[in-house]
Amino acid sequence: MLAKRIIPCLDIKNGRTVKGVNFLNLRDAGDPVALAKQYAENGADELVFLDISATLESRSTTIDMVRNVAEQIDIPFTVGGGVSTKEGVELLLKSGADKVGVNSAAIKRPELINELSKAFGNQCIVVAIDAKKVDGKWLVHLAGGTIPTDLDLFEWAKEVETRGAGEILFTSMNNDGVKTGFANEALAQLSETVNIPIIASGGAGTMQHFVEVFKEGKADAALAASVFHFGEIAINDLKQELQTNQINIRL
Repeated sequence: MLAKRIIPCLDIKNGRTVKGVNFLNLRDAGDPVALAKQYAENGADELVFLDISATLESRSTTIDMVRNVAEQIDIPFTVGGGVSTKEGVELLLKSGADKVGVNSAAIKRPELINELSKAFGNQCIVVAIDAKKVDGKWLVHLAGGTIPTDLDLFEWAKEVETRGAGEILFTSMNNDGVKTGFANEALAQLSETVNIPIIASGGAGTMQHFVEVFKEGKADAALAASVFHFGEIAINDLKQELQTNQINIRL
């Protein structure tokens, strides 16, 4: 069985790492380059770097920052935010990213996933899905979670796998930043729906939540931000706890 992964997420706005609750009320969490280096040194398996305002502001991800972060770390690194073209993905990969995340652009033009997978290989393509449970149904949202769609989470996940996505990064908007645990029921259903790795995002507050997301949610990786950024959970301590709970993790 593949080892489970712990992934700090750096949400970037105006060159700073930020963190909010339910995608709102953002507060500063530090310099992204310094944080990236710190996480790489402290046992993170991967990093995700999301320029959260890139789609809303109709601009591409800050390439200079990607280069600076990539120079400081020796672990895999996914970059997303405002990615909408093959040329944009190529530039990010050449700038040091190992994988590239697409979200809104893929919803607007699903063929983009096919094109990117064919050009760069599915191992490089992560499709991020932001979804919110509304009246009992998980609906996909775009543009940083600001625009609801009629897309069903599980139907969309199956489609992105078919089109060539290598991984899915699922963020539960209901759970984001509230620290009450991941959306494990939806995650378990996702893992039964697709055969590609699922990265769980939204809801981490305690070490037990990570235990639950791997055991109950059947996630392949768990992503979190504020509990790491603000020193509430140390990655090495978390990994020891996961190992104690018989979860296969790289120490």
